[in-house]
Amino acid sequence: MPDVKHFDPDAVLDTVVRLFWRQGLATTGIQDVVNATGLNRSSLYATFGGKQELYRAALERYVDSRSRPALGKLEEDGRGLPAIAEFFTGLIETRCTGEYARWGCMVSNAHAGTENSDPEVQAILDRQHERLREALHTAVVSAQRQHQLADGTDADTAADVLALLAHGVNLRSRAGADAQQLHTTVAAAIAAVTGTTQA
Repeated sequence: MPDVKHFDPDAVLDTVVRLFWRQGLATTGIQDVVNATGLNRSSLYATFGGKQELYRAALERYVDSRSRPALGKLEEDGRGLPAIAEFFTGLIETRCTGEYARWGCMVSNAHAGTENSDPEVQAILDRQHERLREALHTAVVSAQRQHQLADGTDADTAADVLALLAHGVNLRSRAGADAQQLHTTVAAAIAAVTGTTQA
């Protein structure tokens, strides 16, 4: 008979997501995972593989459960510039308040850490960056159609800059940046990129 698992792999993975998100890959040992999940090493290895495989699974779970829904909402929001502003407002609030304040974004953290030395992790990061850029590009194009942007604004360049801005918010918030300062900086950056006047 096959061995019956006496734990929920999805619940375990959610726990591991929070661990890697908060601490990063380099400073998280397999014993930390054992302590956080209550599972022994053999159960972890049998279900998920080694630490690197477990990290990749956690990163994919983070993308699916946290990043993708937020980007889908932005992409489907047809308001243009207000949707972009709301996206960044929500991003700052998420990063600076609540249970996960100062944890940053697991994706942005991986971009800045040793995690991206793994080609499979880098591929996940590249795909996610492209999703971020495409969602912002869709919102910028929507703003153009509604004549919300200055004449001559290049949608591709604006999306590229705004995607980098999102990563910057994530990393600066993890470092303890003040939320109000982030709001001020983001508003100025959006105005500069879109050729509009700050509200």
